Amino acid sequence: MLQKLTVKNYAIIDHLEVDFSGSLNIITGETGAGKSILMGALSLILGERADPGVLFDKTGKCVVEGAFKVKKALVAEFFQEHELDLEEVLIIRREVSASGKSRAFVNDTPVNLSQLAELSGYLVDLHQQFDTLELEKSDFQRRVVDALVNKPEALQQYQQSWQRYSQVQRKLKQLQDQRDSANKELDYNKFLLDELEDAAFTENEIENLDAELQVLTHAEEIKNTLNKACFQLKEDEQPILQQLKQLQSALQAMAGYQQELPALVARLQSSYLELQDVADEIERINDGIQYDAARIEQVNERTATGYRLLKKHGVHTTADLLQIRATLSTRVESALNLDEQLLELEKEQAALQQSLEKLAAGITTLRMQQVPPFEKKVNALLAQVGMPNARLKVSITPGALQANGQDNIEFLFDANKSEQFAPIRKVASGGELSRLMLCIKSLVAQSVALPTLIFDEIDTGISGEAARQVGVILKDLAHAHQVICITHQPQIAGKADAHYFVYKETRSGKVTTGVRLLTTEERINAIAQMLSGEKPTAAALENAREMVGS
Repeated sequence: MLQKLTVKNYAIIDHLEVDFSGSLNIITGETGAGKSILMGALSLILGERADPGVLFDKTGKCVVEGAFKVKKALVAEFFQEHELDLEEVLIIRREVSASGKSRAFVNDTPVNLSQLAELSGYLVDLHQQFDTLELEKSDFQRRVVDALVNKPEALQQYQQSWQRYSQVQRKLKQLQDQRDSANKELDYNKFLLDELEDAAFTENEIENLDAELQVLTHAEEIKNTLNKACFQLKEDEQPILQQLKQLQSALQAMAGYQQELPALVARLQSSYLELQDVADEIERINDGIQYDAARIEQVNERTATGYRLLKKHGVHTTADLLQIRATLSTRVESALNLDEQLLELEKEQAALQQSLEKLAAGITTLRMQQVPPFEKKVNALLAQVGMPNARLKVSITPGALQANGQDNIEFLFDANKSEQFAPIRKVASGGELSRLMLCIKSLVAQSVALPTLIFDEIDTGISGEAARQVGVILKDLAHAHQVICITHQPQIAGKADAHYFVYKETRSGKVTTGVRLLTTEERINAIAQMLSGEKPTAAALENAREMVGS
């Protein structure tokens, strides 16, 4: 509920504070005194755009602040989502500078206008005479019927299934797009994969073949060099190994005479053995090298294939080709597996759709059960508020599955008992919409947690008994909700739990607006003036006293 509203420097308001009651708050005053201006100031803390032209004093800033007492559970999710501190009392403040710059705060934490507007939906329901677009929206009409059904668990179960159904639909669309894209590339990717698999290169094969080809094409030159080396080491007239052996023997004979010679002899022996091993290795390599024209042709063809594929794929090594082959294999396999995945999802989608249709049928039944009593109650209330010929009819027709069932719900209206029902948006006037909305809210209020209800001149176009009945409905609403109502009708003002009077006064040559809470006697006098003028008659005063006491 709105506990306190403070307004500074707004339009013709210099400074005022209003402490509201938790029940029915009535605001009256002369035309032009500032009642609607008060609502304009309130709209600033509800997220409306600010106009710097409304500043009372162009040298200062406008400040509007509202203190709201809330049930934490109703707004906890919003405060958690936006990382705001949640208190029992929310202080919402809006500041507007002369330059047009606007700032908003929730418990002294800055917020943007969209956040403020979202939060205001939890706090205030602002009902103005021509601000009834909500009633014309099909989603609002559905929420009204569901509030009367008052079985949220049925809708919750449906919505949980709907979420999964929507997820499956999105996944299906995604996979279908993937399949379409994959199918466009599948043939080409499969061609590339087949080419690489036919080539069947093994690890480092191209590099090894290249090295082998170097040996094969230089075989004769290599053999000549190896033969010469082997000959000089082992078979020459004076082979190097033999000379080394003879030198070792000569030094060995002198070793007894020179103490450093045995070490040199040992080193010569080691060199001899190493060179002998080298000679044997050269012989082995030489025996393995053969000029093979057929093998050269075969290796040339194989390396040519390898280099062609390397160039085609823009890579440099056999390992790169093997990686490309693995990637292509994965892509082709995935493309071929998509159909299987799609089939599984289509089965799940069909099962979910069948379940949703069953749940939706149950919800439709619950809704249809509420329609006759709802229509009867609304039509009775319409007669009370001065619309005896008006009728409301609720149309529920089957439609496609959607987030809240499969019903198309539309409120139809007939203002003159013509039996020609048409959608509300096409036939109801502003005043009719306003009173119709009041009747609907009075019924729904028992089923849902409505925030503070603010009615701005809902009584336009009515008087007498119709106005009294509007007051009765507002009074009933106020038993469970805070209601704030601006009115010109004494019959409505008489139902107030707290009656505020808006007035003008002149201060320092400037006209300003003030608000005061009326005492019982002041209320009687104010209502009498509404009945008979500035100087009320005794009869008007007595009539007013009866209204206040009723």
